[in-house]
Amino acid sequence: MAFTLQIGEQAPDFSLPATDGKTYRLADFNANVLVVFFTCNHCPYVIGSDEVTRATAEKFADQGVQFVGINSNSVNTKAGDSFEKMVERMDEHQFPWTYLRDESQDVAEAYGALRTPHFYVFDQNRKLIYTGRAIDNPRESEKATVNDLEHALSEHLAGNDISTPVTNPLGCNVKWEGKDKHWMPPEACDLV
Repeated sequence: MAFTLQIGEQAPDFSLPATDGKTYRLADFNANVLVVFFTCNHCPYVIGSDEVTRATAEKFADQGVQFVGINSNSVNTKAGDSFEKMVERMDEHQFPWTYLRDESQDVAEAYGALRTPHFYVFDQNRKLIYTGRAIDNPRESEKATVNDLEHALSEHLAGNDISTPVTNPLGCNVKWEGKDKHWMPPEACDLV
């Protein structure tokens, strides 16, 4: 069985606290398209591409696309990924997405999150239509040559099939509680 959600699978539900002080479930996001992405505070691939992610979220917002970021990293591995630091980061950057904390890592496991960032795009019925990276060089976004996430969103919103529905996420691995900081599940080999 694959570790990561497969194309066509249903988005797993969640109930997670956000940096805005509220708790959110999957059903609280009623956009036509929902982008769930696993992210964090410290990863250079996240920091390097956050502004590209912001631009994509803003570009598609008026077309019914919502973004939700989830931080599942163990604070015992990376103390800078604490909820308090998440609140500080959102206060500083005012990102156009809801930022959730998955302390138990149950949601990361349910989705099969591999790296930060790792994107999942769900249609109106919350079926997975794209998973993987946003851009091909998240650490140095100014050197990126392709934005797979934007391509996927554009194709879907135009009523077309997504030409490349699965790409390998690029970034730091999720920091799993009780595991070495570089550990990945054995079944979480490359997606493609």
